[in-house]
Amino acid sequence: MAPLGRGIAGPGDDTDPPVPSPPLFRILHVSTGNVCRSPITERLHRHALERRLGGAHCGGLIVESAGTWGHEGAPMEAHAATVLTDYGADPAGFIGRELLDEHVIRADLVLTATRDHRAQVISMGHSAGLRTFTLKEFNRLVRAIDPATLPEPDPDLPDGGLVERARALVGAAAALRGWLLAPNPESDEVYDPYGAPITFFRSIGDEINQALDPVVTALTGVPARA
Repeated sequence: MAPLGRGIAGPGDDTDPPVPSPPLFRILHVSTGNVCRSPITERLHRHALERRLGGAHCGGLIVESAGTWGHEGAPMEAHAATVLTDYGADPAGFIGRELLDEHVIRADLVLTATRDHRAQVISMGHSAGLRTFTLKEFNRLVRAIDPATLPEPDPDLPDGGLVERARALVGAAAALRGWLLAPNPESDEVYDPYGAPITFFRSIGDEINQALDPVVTALTGVPARA
């Protein structure tokens, strides 16, 4: 008799079948150096998910960041950390990364600071075009999607049903992209505060936070707390 495949229980085999891993949905934020905009966006996004979903469990949603000219191993800029602290988000332990093919391959959704970053991600290949948007572009598209058309969260599933919902959201946004254009190209940009005073960092943090709010609501089905 041919040997049974690994992980498949045969007659009389007392081995428990392997438990499937819960599904994951990876969100990748991309800027230039991965020390200002994308760290702020990554940590604010994580913070918002934790607040909506109650604690550190984020229903299979993983939020990361990298830079097209990333300062590999560098901490985020001090002003960026201050902005995160202003919002109650945690800047600790951040380490900058240069954007690699593997990051794009693993990502289910890529949100960039600018149109140039979006173009650079798409130019890397890996069928990234349909899942790569600027943050503000994705915000605009998400606000046009009827939440009733998305799968409802399901608390009985290991991920709360959020991975299926997130995948449906990205597909709906991609389908809308050619129909819902920006009023002007600059409206899809988050400008670089590198080297600027803390006041400009705070204005960029506010832009990012406002852009993230409807995105997190659409991903989780949970509106922001008052």
